[in-house]
Amino acid sequence: MRVLVTGATGFTGGHLARTLAHRGYRVRALVRDPVKAASLRSAGIELAAGDLRDASSLERACADIAVVYHIAAIYREAGVGRDTYRAVNATAVRTVVEVAARSGVRRVVHCSTVGVHGDIERPPADEDAPLRPGDIYQVTKLEGEQLARAAGARTGIEVVIARPTGIYGPGDRRLLKLFRGVARRRFVVLGSGRIYYHLTYVDDLVEGFRLCGEVPGIGGRTYILAGGEVKTLNELVALIARESGVRPPRLRLPVWPFWIAGAACEAACVPLRIEPPLYRRRVDFFTKSRAFDITRARQELGYSPAVGLREGIRRTLEWYRAAGWL
Repeated sequence: MRVLVTGATGFTGGHLARTLAHRGYRVRALVRDPVKAASLRSAGIELAAGDLRDASSLERACADIAVVYHIAAIYREAGVGRDTYRAVNATAVRTVVEVAARSGVRRVVHCSTVGVHGDIERPPADEDAPLRPGDIYQVTKLEGEQLARAAGARTGIEVVIARPTGIYGPGDRRLLKLFRGVARRRFVVLGSGRIYYHLTYVDDLVEGFRLCGEVPGIGGRTYILAGGEVKTLNELVALIARESGVRPPRLRLPVWPFWIAGAACEAACVPLRIEPPLYRRRVDFFTKSRAFDITRARQELGYSPAVGLREGIRRTLEWYRAAGWL
């Protein structure tokens, strides 16, 4: 099968593209700069130069493709305006689906996020839980879902939405601060630490994406893809500490002073396109529960997370050490 992966120069998309290529798929990656994506070519991945917002380059990339895995997105970057978030995370999703339909692609798998559900009041949440995005990233990811479904209904192409939970594994930088802070005994818990945090090991997520692209009869469906275990933040930190060979952090500090400081940092830094030293969303990490039910993915996709949380943490820490990131 010939597939197209967007976002292949990033952590998740890169794992997906390389795994599929290793398993014998004919993989093409849409990249803005083929020179900087040379490592993908060396992994047997065909490179197509282009941009999500350029329909003509998308048309070239979609030629003779059966499934498009749309992973690319703007996550959270300082100094990025709302219009840019909306252009990439929402409007471009519609363009991808429309171009794929015109090109004869069978299915588009669009990577969204469980962040569209916001804080989970009654965990675990499933795909039908209320949608309450809390920041511009989550808002535009929800808009992207809505535009993808509408474009799919209008053009007749199959669209499947995947909502991953927090992604981790070798090469990940988003949760590096958590792992590094605990391993170096510099991590401080804000609040009680009793909120839930649900992780997805990247290899399990890649398999979930593959199933979303291949299981028949699921066009129009949405699936939460997550690990098989969910822990409180305290339990997660304790696991990381145990695998790091250190004692779990004992220091607890109140949340509200840091939330106020985060708001002040954003107000001062974001207009100047300076990376704030503290965000409110970093404080939200300690206050918002994220626990999810993957029954639908298990039953309809045959999705079955294979990497336990402790094993995933061990592998990730080993990679960080070998890379010199800890």
